[in-house]
Amino acid sequence: MEMMEKVERLREKANVTYEEAKAALDETGGDLLDAIVLLERQGKVREPAQSTFSTEYEEQAEYIRVKDKVEEQEKSAPSFGRTIGGLFRGFIRFIKQTTFIVTRGEDTVFTMPTVVFAILLFFFWEVLAPVMIIALFFGVRYSFDGEEEAEKANSILHKAGDFAEDVRSEFTKKDGGNEES
Repeated sequence: MEMMEKVERLREKANVTYEEAKAALDETGGDLLDAIVLLERQGKVREPAQSTFSTEYEEQAEYIRVKDKVEEQEKSAPSFGRTIGGLFRGFIRFIKQTTFIVTRGEDTVFTMPTVVFAILLFFFWEVLAPVMIIALFFGVRYSFDGEEEAEKANSILHKAGDFAEDVRSEFTKKDGGNEES
């Protein structure tokens, strides 16, 4: 093997510069093994990187367990069931914490717990819903008293009452106009 090949091999094995490899080979008379031993004594040979592998399980901070990640995503992702369940829980909380109020003008006609109103509406909706709509045209207003979520429902009920009032006033204007002619 010629000198250049020995220098190249020594560089690969010992991870040193050309100059250090040539000097070590010159000092050892061209013997490759003796040159590596000499470089080790001088501290110029870097030890090879070592890797260890094991089949034993040990928790490592930089790795995320797939099972935990999947469970976390399932909990955070909105599913149809969770969405419906959340709406249902919100509805139950709303009817437990509010009161249904019926007014005409400035007078309160009656009040009842929203739970009772919801039960009545559930069983008698075919009668109760039309009666409530017709009553809007006679100046009856509905509202809820209770938690802040009632404000959203009240704004819808007030808009329905205002609409009925507008329709009633338009009807009376047209009806009143026909009587005059």
